[in-house]
Amino acid sequence: MENNKNHILIVDDDDRIRNLLKDYLSENNYIVSTAENANQAKEKLQYIKFEIIILDVMMPGQDGYELTKEIKEKNKVPVILLTAKGEVENRIKGLELGADDYIGKPFEPKELLLRIKNIINKSTKLDLKSKHLIGSAEIDLNKMTINFNNKIRKINNSEKKVLIEMLANPGITYSREEIGKISGIVQERSIDVMITRLRQKLELNPKNPKFLQTIRGSGYVLWIE
Repeated sequence: MENNKNHILIVDDDDRIRNLLKDYLSENNYIVSTAENANQAKEKLQYIKFEIIILDVMMPGQDGYELTKEIKEKNKVPVILLTAKGEVENRIKGLELGADDYIGKPFEPKELLLRIKNIINKSTKLDLKSKHLIGSAEIDLNKMTINFNNKIRKINNSEKKVLIEMLANPGITYSREEIGKISGIVQERSIDVMITRLRQKLELNPKNPKFLQTIRGSGYVLWIE
């Protein structure tokens, strides 16, 4: 069995389905948290970085469609929608709001497991690829180094996590809060210091960065040539 350390959030108001999925995914070596409504889910999302969210469409209060839209406006975490509504227009609605996949009820837990693995594999392929170029800087994620102008600079685990995320999503702005969740760094000042260190390793002119830029009032973005 694979030694997964991926953290999954299950959001469903049905206790039976929520507990069944938690037990099944835990048996397959995933870390699993649960929420029975949108408010509980949003509270957990404030403090925990999840690799994937499994979200029921039909919930009291804020439904799965509305929650998907809100999550995708603030977060890049993949979402799989669960629903008894099998009509094409419902699937299209979920996908248009940003859902990454859609599975109808009733479903085989093994099918859901395979869909989870496919989505996580897509998001982690970048980590498996060793070398990436940003301008003249060559990033080696396996060796945790950046070679810039024939100077080798080491990166730490926090910097590696941020690079993996931003390399996978060039042109996407990440807030300090999001970078904090990705890197495990809590204090905003420490996040700014980490970004400054990365610029010194990546940029020809760190004070006027070309690639790792600040978006005033929003956060940071990585551009790749």
